[in-house]
Amino acid sequence: MTDRAPAAPALFGFVGRSGAGKTTLILDVVACLRRDGFAVSAIKRAHDGFDLDRPGKDSWRFREAGCREVMMVGDRRWALLHENADAPEPDPLALARRMAHVDVVLFEGFRSAPIPLIEVFRPSLGRPMLWPTCPSVVAVAADGAVDCPLPVLALGAPEAVAQFVLDRVGLRAK
Repeated sequence: MTDRAPAAPALFGFVGRSGAGKTTLILDVVACLRRDGFAVSAIKRAHDGFDLDRPGKDSWRFREAGCREVMMVGDRRWALLHENADAPEPDPLALARRMAHVDVVLFEGFRSAPIPLIEVFRPSLGRPMLWPTCPSVVAVAADGAVDCPLPVLALGAPEAVAQFVLDRVGLRAK
């Protein structure tokens, strides 16, 4: 038995325009990684003003009264709500350090995070790709042909996307 701290989790992200299918792909990749024996967590970048709480609930009332953090605990889960107030959005890597140890943390959004990213892209949406202005994008997952110098993965092949993630972060199936 050793007193060594566990290795830091592998960090990998997914970015793309709204409606491209980021969440669906991440859910499928999580299922693949779990089947391969990996413990996985996720951090999703939400639009400003999101709330997990409802007005009138006790936890909402605590926050409205000025609590900086409110933890909600139940038999099956707990959640910690932290108010940023006027502080800037926390660094995504600092957020990952606050989470319980897992093998892989997957990020959704966070275009400027200094981690490898896959852009989820649907040519049929007619919107420009992000990779030319997003230097951390290392591959594109698309549902059609794209003109791109990066590796292009099939959006409908989550097993291949999961394997790309594992290869990129240096993990092998357990």
